[in-house]
Amino acid sequence: MKFLRVILVFPHSLFRVLPLSFLALCGPIIAQSNSNIKQTVSLASYFSSGDYGGDRDTDIYYFPVSYSANKGKWGAQLTVPHLQVEGVGNVLVNIGGVNRAVSGNQLERNSGIGDSTLALTYQMDPFSETSPFIDFRLNIKIPTADRNRGLGTGEADYSTQVDISQNYGNSVLFGTLGYTFRGKTDFYAGLIDSAYAQLGIARPFALRWNVGIFYEYREPASTFSPEIHELVPYFSFQISDSWSFTGLTAFGFTQASATAAVLGQINYSW
Repeated sequence: MKFLRVILVFPHSLFRVLPLSFLALCGPIIAQSNSNIKQTVSLASYFSSGDYGGDRDTDIYYFPVSYSANKGKWGAQLTVPHLQVEGVGNVLVNIGGVNRAVSGNQLERNSGIGDSTLALTYQMDPFSETSPFIDFRLNIKIPTADRNRGLGTGEADYSTQVDISQNYGNSVLFGTLGYTFRGKTDFYAGLIDSAYAQLGIARPFALRWNVGIFYEYREPASTFSPEIHELVPYFSFQISDSWSFTGLTAFGFTQASATAAVLGQINYSW
């Protein structure tokens, strides 16, 4: 029997960028054979804008390139982004408002390599044909971004999470529970460890089309930013056997969320 499985790739997670969890890929797919290696290259474009509780807006442009390989129960993904931030330097990707040691109120435009992300996943075999799928994931944020230009903290972060998905008729219900351990630095005071959770549903909409929506909750990543509540609708289109496209937007309910956020991503698999 062929099983449907939701693969949640949140570079942390894109797959995590303030204030949105990026979707590298989210949709029902058929689990591959243990003897095959499935590889995917993805290119995404993300834009968000908001004041994040401050006096001025911060615009974030994020362009990640990802490579992933999956064989059997194991998978790995490396994401390297180009990042541009326009603001006063008090907003960090995937964190929100921060207290920078070097304060300022002038608008800055800084760009360069963002923090890279290495993700490792392990997929458990289902206990039965009707039982849920359970995956475990470790995300390592590699501090390749320049903290002096407001592109990152300059420290490594580690996130652990468990993903659970369950077939329900033509739909797939999925959820995530995770926790992030952040590297601390005096340059950005107030960074704290925090938990996060997601709950959503995905289903086919038409031939080659899938649609879904998920709700996300994240505890504050800094003592200077509030918790995050967001609703994220998305769609994916299977262009061919090898090519697919994913798009999403986000609706935030706290000051830590952007006023506008959109993402588009093209994927090539073989």
